[in-house]
Formats: sequence, C-alpha cells, structure tokens
Amino acid sequence: MSKHEMKMYQSTEDYLEAILMIKQEKGYCRSIDIAKRLDFKKSSVSIAISKLTHEGYVIKEEDGMLELTEEGSRLANDILERHNFFLNWLRSLGVEEEQAYDDACRMEHAMCNDTFHKIVNYVRGRNDGNS
Repeated sequence: MSKHEMKMYQSTEDYLEAILMIKQEKGYCRSIDIAKRLDFKKSSVSIAISKLTHEGYVIKEEDGMLELTEEGSRLANDILERHNFFLNWLRSLGVEEEQAYDDACRMEHAMCNDTFHKIVNYVRGRNDGNS
C-alpha cells in the first residue's frame, strides 16, 4: 500500500465505491445518485466530487456524468473486492444480513492490502503467507 493510499480517508473510499456500484447498476452516475445512495446532501457530494476530481480519481463530464479515472477505478475495484469478500465471509459465518453488511463496510477500510490478502489466503485455506 502506498503512502497515498494509507492516507486515503474512508469517505473517499466510500465515494469511489458508490460511483463504481452505481455505474455497474445504471450504466451512469451523477452526483444526485451518490447523494441518494449515501444519504448525503447534494451540496456535500458536490464538494467531495470536486476534491476527488482535484485528486485525480474522478472526471466530471460537462453533462454532469461522473467517470472514474484509471486510478479511481483501480481503487474503487479494490474497495469493492474487499467489501464483497468480507460480506460473503460474514454471511457464511451466519451473521445476520444487515449486520454483515455494516461490518463489511467497516472491515473494508480497516487494513492494508497485505493484511487483507493474508486474511483472504487464510480463509481460503492457503495459510502459507503468500499472496
């Protein structure tokens, strides 16, 4: 994990993940879609999108559509992979759906890539310490 990724805030990760998920579901993403998904005010989302654009993760098209940059897409996919892994793992342990979702959301942000991959390997029965 790079220093830049270590400094990334959970809210930044949540926005990138939301953009990716909305685009997968609808084929497009606008600020209002993010506001609805995350239950945030549109003004708060606009500020965050400006920040993400400045940091090179998002491109805001003239028509208001949002696109992830290559780096934004890479990070969003990593975050979504973590979320899905933890959600599925918690479900397999018998954790109630809503609790599993909430816990997966917290867990996806809580560790570096190396630790995440070690957990994945362990859970998959390959506790050899290699990624």
